[in-house]
Amino acid sequence: MEFKGKTAIVTGGASGLGRATVEYFVSKGANAVILDLNDEMGHELAGKLGDAATYVKTDVTSEDDVANAIATAKSTYGSVDIAVNCAGIGTPQKVLDREGNRYGMAHFNKVIAINLIGSFNVLAQAAEAMQHNEPGEDGERGVIINTASVAAYEGQIGQAAYSASKGGIVGMTLPTAREFARQGVRVMTIAPGFIHTPLFDGLPEAAVESLTNQVVFPKRLGKPQEYAKLAGHIVENTYLNGEVIRMDAAARMAPK
Repeated sequence: MEFKGKTAIVTGGASGLGRATVEYFVSKGANAVILDLNDEMGHELAGKLGDAATYVKTDVTSEDDVANAIATAKSTYGSVDIAVNCAGIGTPQKVLDREGNRYGMAHFNKVIAINLIGSFNVLAQAAEAMQHNEPGEDGERGVIINTASVAAYEGQIGQAAYSASKGGIVGMTLPTAREFARQGVRVMTIAPGFIHTPLFDGLPEAAVESLTNQVVFPKRLGKPQEYAKLAGHIVENTYLNGEVIRMDAAARMAPK
């Protein structure tokens, strides 16, 4: 799919991976609708990018919010051709506390709701809208890109909820790609490793150094722009479908 004249909705689009993706897609000639809960950053980014970008405050777990964002994309730019799921949280929490007592379900439910159910909500509504697009090369009408994590495969201690949510995203990639083939919609997932997003800014220097040491080559944290470029390649390469691509510089996460 070519970017020019196409419209992308990007969740978590006001910061981190989502922001880099919005900026890159617009630089390639696409329009972008920024779905986020951070009004200040969302409006700032949309203002920076001009008419090619629109911010819509969106809770990805809300069917009404996502429907409103898609309706805004269609009324503003005419269609929804690309959807990228970057919204997510990664707050760690062990299953048992120091005394051996289990924590309540609130944390697990919240992580699953935002990361997995939110991604499915956007995926389902985007596919519903994309099926009505005019087909392009190979009959393609749209592409959906989800964000998992290497934690889906090598979750660390304290990441039971996070790894479960990202494993669910990995697990739904192929079934949805197979289902949406009839509509001409591709589904792909990126599983990033240690990417320098705002989440890393709050970590102690020792923790960042420990994570960096798990990277093989190049020996550094990844850049959000590298995620955006990979997402861009997925959009442009029509033969990529139903697969998860690890973007981790050969890193494998240690138990803790």
